[in-house]
Amino acid sequence: MDFTFTEEQQAAAEAARGVFAGVAPDAVPSPSLVPGAVAEDFDRALWARLAEADLLSLLLDAEYGGAGLDAVTLCLVLRESAKGLARVPLLETCAAAAAVQAYGGAELKSELLARTGRGEVVLTVAANGRTGHDPAELAVSARQDGADWILDGVQTAVPWAHNADFVLVPARTAADRTVLAVVPRVHDGVVLGEQIATTGERLGELRLESARIAARDVVEAEGAWEWLRELLATGTCALTLGLGEQVLAMTSEYAGKREQFGHPIATFQAVAVQAADRFIDLRAMEATLWQAAWRIASGAPGALPASGDVAVAKIWASEGVRRVVQTAQHLHGGFGADVEYPLHRYHAWAKHLELSLGPAAAHEEALGDLLAAHPLG
Repeated sequence: MDFTFTEEQQAAAEAARGVFAGVAPDAVPSPSLVPGAVAEDFDRALWARLAEADLLSLLLDAEYGGAGLDAVTLCLVLRESAKGLARVPLLETCAAAAAVQAYGGAELKSELLARTGRGEVVLTVAANGRTGHDPAELAVSARQDGADWILDGVQTAVPWAHNADFVLVPARTAADRTVLAVVPRVHDGVVLGEQIATTGERLGELRLESARIAARDVVEAEGAWEWLRELLATGTCALTLGLGEQVLAMTSEYAGKREQFGHPIATFQAVAVQAADRFIDLRAMEATLWQAAWRIASGAPGALPASGDVAVAKIWASEGVRRVVQTAQHLHGGFGADVEYPLHRYHAWAKHLELSLGPAAAHEEALGDLLAAHPLG
């Protein structure tokens, strides 16, 4: 089997490296050093460069000005974005647009997709439920009222909610179906409260109080939310991989220069073994990421549903990124505890990503349930 990336995928990754090359994580204040959020808005200048490089339309079809590429390509770009902690809603916008393209109606696609690919419209997704611990699709109820839908409920920790134009909100109907509503940020019945992430970025508590949404803006297709949820999770795994690779590179550079007893600490066996263990973590994170992304992109049948591959990727990403940043802080010594040193920001982002993915034990339990329902062999 050929596991190499296609020319189009490699070209997208190369374009992403060029766009993100100038992103400096230490240019943004540490979340420990400022009251409230580190910034009111995401990096609009970087967003414009992503649009100019056609990196916001990767997953869109040609009729919407896109390249018609897949989840693997998106993950390659996200991996590069995380190396510089790029402050842009790239994952949320691309995943939401892809879900609308795959499951939405013609009118909704015509209204949103081309503008999204050009960077004119920013999308995000409410995926954390009421508390961050319960299923997102159960946090909001949806009922039909004539040609419209009425939404009531609360979604917490919505990324980039204060800056996005639309929020995709999963909601549960009385018939126990999940629909996806495209909710404008400024709309009757929509109330946004401010929350601050571990990274210091603004999140939103989204309250829907009898918010009326037109039927054309509600995606009713079966499986839409499950597909979007798995794409978001896989994209988050790609972010952990890029972040972890950059942190290990920083650690290797530091260990090669820092001397103790007249020798670089990188030559000490205890340091080398810890770094080697983290390298193995990253390779496992990478292998499981590409397996999950490939399953989503190809829809290829397997012994288990694609959610099984996503669960394995989340297990490695959640555990692996934590181990990588903890080892990095340990090997950096005093610099690892310095909130003005860039490593501090990587640690804060890693913790946020780990919390977003959820505990590995929960994914192991979900994987066990899948194995029980789909016995192998």
